[in-house]
Amino acid sequence: MLALTRKKGESIVVGDNIEVVVLGITGEQVRLGVIAPKTVSVHRKEVYEQIQLENQQAQQSINVSALRDFNKKA
Repeated sequence: MLALTRKKGESIVVGDNIEVVVLGITGEQVRLGVIAPKTVSVHRKEVYEQIQLENQQAQQSINVSALRDFNKKA
């Protein structure tokens, strides 16, 4: 892990096209802004983990035989 120190208004760059800006600091909370292409998903970690869990559950609940029947009809 890379640990950096930044002040309000300063930023870091990830790769060639993602910038994370420190917008403000209040007590123990830090407001961050993320500048990234629309093709890049940006989520809070807890939201990302929930999306991953729901995707796994959806994948496990696929009825394979119904899907094969659907493909035969198409």
